[in-house]
Amino acid sequence: MTAGITSGERFRSWPEIQANAARAAGGLAALGVGEDDSVALMLRNDFATFEGNMAAGQLGAYAVPINWHFTAEEAGYILADCRAKVLVIHADLLAQVAEGVPFGTTVLAVATPPEIGDAYGVPAEKRAVPPGVESWDAFVARNVPNTQPPKLSRGSMIYTSGTTGRPKGVRRPPSTPEQQAGAAGEVGKYWGIVADPSIVVLMNGPMYHSAPAAYGLSTARHGLDMVLQPRFDAEDMLRLIERHKVTHMHIVPTMFVRLLRLPPEVKAKYDLSSLRWVTHGAAPCAPAVKRQMIEWWGPVINEYYGATETGIVVWHDSAEALRKPGTVGRVVEGGTMRIVDAQGNDVAPGGVGEIYVRGPLYSDFTYNNDDAKRREIALGDLVTVGDVGYQDADGYLFLCDRKRDMIISGGVNIYPAEIESVLIQMPGVRDCAVFGIPDEEFGEQICAHVEPLPDAALDAAGVRSFLGQHVARYKVPRVVEFAATLPREDSGKIFKRKLRAPYWEKSGRSI
Repeated sequence: MTAGITSGERFRSWPEIQANAARAAGGLAALGVGEDDSVALMLRNDFATFEGNMAAGQLGAYAVPINWHFTAEEAGYILADCRAKVLVIHADLLAQVAEGVPFGTTVLAVATPPEIGDAYGVPAEKRAVPPGVESWDAFVARNVPNTQPPKLSRGSMIYTSGTTGRPKGVRRPPSTPEQQAGAAGEVGKYWGIVADPSIVVLMNGPMYHSAPAAYGLSTARHGLDMVLQPRFDAEDMLRLIERHKVTHMHIVPTMFVRLLRLPPEVKAKYDLSSLRWVTHGAAPCAPAVKRQMIEWWGPVINEYYGATETGIVVWHDSAEALRKPGTVGRVVEGGTMRIVDAQGNDVAPGGVGEIYVRGPLYSDFTYNNDDAKRREIALGDLVTVGDVGYQDADGYLFLCDRKRDMIISGGVNIYPAEIESVLIQMPGVRDCAVFGIPDEEFGEQICAHVEPLPDAALDAAGVRSFLGQHVARYKVPRVVEFAATLPREDSGKIFKRKLRAPYWEKSGRSI
């Protein structure tokens, strides 16, 4: 059987997707899309996600994924900043952003498929393409395939999360087919995505994030079988692994935690022996969580460190994770890293500083319409995304936290990630976020927001008592709040900005 994408009960082969992409490219060209233009994609993971990316690539245009949680204002900012000529969007999402779509941007709507509609509780009447808007399928069907030679690829222009200020589009120069092949090979070494027809990939992360996007498009490049999970659910993931004999996945630590919370009888119910290469990154992973996952799934788990701006720079496998608990690995071949103090001087092994890196392939970029921001993060030919950490004597990197997330209380540096890695292990805690809030005496104090498991009986005193057994007293939060759910993206990252902002607004101070 020809390889392709399975989504729910639907299947589309790679030849069909490529044919649709060629027709879409012909249609986009007729709309005036050309080299260096932008085609925005506000989609969950679906067939059209791949067709839209491929079509833009043929024309030398940037595919610009947009976080489908965004409001009209947030999406409108990106559409205007990248000057999108076309927006491809799932039908049920159009109403939430319609007011933000700039005049002159052509909108093409993808009918929301059953598995996505069911996963997100979308009413049946909102799944259809609304009157007056052309459907993606009709657009593809009525256009003739693009017959012009493919232009140099621009790839995706991913907008960073915007934790500080507006999101920034990471814009790269055109790349030749040879450069693209080199990039795919480099990624393959650390993600296990190679031209092997026995590989079956499970995609569960949203492709508006850089790592899932690269993972999914690398899978497409090699024509491997792929299964789309419309929305992450721990037991459903196990079911899909068993049903489709999944070999490869890219997941995030929050998913590990959810999987480990499953009852023992559920974890034992599914055959996971097909797994060969599980990759994770994007957020810190508590050493205890990593160890438990390796004990359960075996030595198939690999971790990388990098950023949208840099690609993969640091990597390690399961054996190294057990030997060096808490590490994110060592610098990959061709990568460069420096850890420096506030004056830009290299720190000694074990010394904490800001991390500057250059990846083997992905360091040539700027921020769309904002070269100054790009220059601000540079140290020679290296760049930083604001992470703070240290290397041990063997060259293994350990992250402390984001520089912007670091809490300075009474002149003492406190790293929320360290506290979170302990708190997530407390019985009854489903997830948590630790951050700094204003304090008149100390400048900042520690605040924790906790998402309990259903029926868990937690209180602030209990949280402080638990943490007090594992971290120094000054690291124990003075403020502890509980919420049934914490604001988060599909990637598992918690929107700390949304949690932090009310405290700072009330104080009258800026973050």
